[in-house]
Amino acid sequence: MSESSGAVVGNPVLSERRSRADRRVPGWRTVLYGFTRSRRRTNRRTSDADVMFLDWHHPWLFFLAVGTMLLSCADAFLTLKLLSHGMYEANPIMAAVMQLGTGAFVASKMALTGIGILVLVYLAKTRFMDRLRTGLILTGFFSFYCCLICYEIVNLLKVL
Repeated sequence: MSESSGAVVGNPVLSERRSRADRRVPGWRTVLYGFTRSRRRTNRRTSDADVMFLDWHHPWLFFLAVGTMLLSCADAFLTLKLLSHGMYEANPIMAAVMQLGTGAFVASKMALTGIGILVLVYLAKTRFMDRLRTGLILTGFFSFYCCLICYEIVNLLKVL
């Protein structure tokens, strides 16, 4: 008799001893376990080389994600400060949201930035248009926010 993955082939009683419950159903336990004890850091097979979703991300991505979110918060604060001193919002979408109030402006800015960061970190190992790793796009956003904060600080110093 031959054995295949723990079950005896040909014997219906022994071949159906496996549990019927599917262990692969994701839940909060899966998320917490994967966060604390992640194991997949590289590809398992050569066929996985194209798109790679890992359990573990490089600490640099964590730095970029948290840094971009903090810079986005600083941008919202400095934008509101500059608006109170007579400047105007250059982004037409955010200017329209500003008409709804300060809370809507801050909430939409944080939500859009947070969702964008989550997507970019999730897809960090993939390639955009088969050329550019999406992790580099997150680096670009971080750099853009650094320049934007510097620009806002310079304008705030001019107004004061």
